[in-house]
Amino acid sequence: EVQLVESGGGLVQPGGSLTLSCAASGFTFRHYTMSWVRQAPGKGLEWVSRIDSPTGITYYADFVKGRFTISRDDAKSTLYLQMNSLKTEDTAVYYCATDDHGATRGQGTQVTVSS
Repeated sequence: EVQLVESGGGLVQPGGSLTLSCAASGFTFRHYTMSWVRQAPGKGLEWVSRIDSPTGITYYADFVKGRFTISRDDAKSTLYLQMNSLKTEDTAVYYCATDDHGATRGQGTQVTVSS
């Protein structure tokens, strides 16, 4: 059974940073392209970033490009999202997923950007 457990969210001021983690189990993590998606209050799921397997090539939505960095540690079956220069509009529940649409995702971690 695929299990994805996100952590690292919290309350941060605009301009601040957070690093999210996603611990994966129940599948061969290193073989999977992984994504982060998010859902802001009252809105649908929105793709944020992807890291390909096995190339490690990364992709970002325009609204996070230059501010967020996705990475993975295949030995630990863990996905990361380093978020810098956070904005109030980044407030959302963040999910790691095995696809860009978030069909298979974890329970999410709340990120709130507010002064």
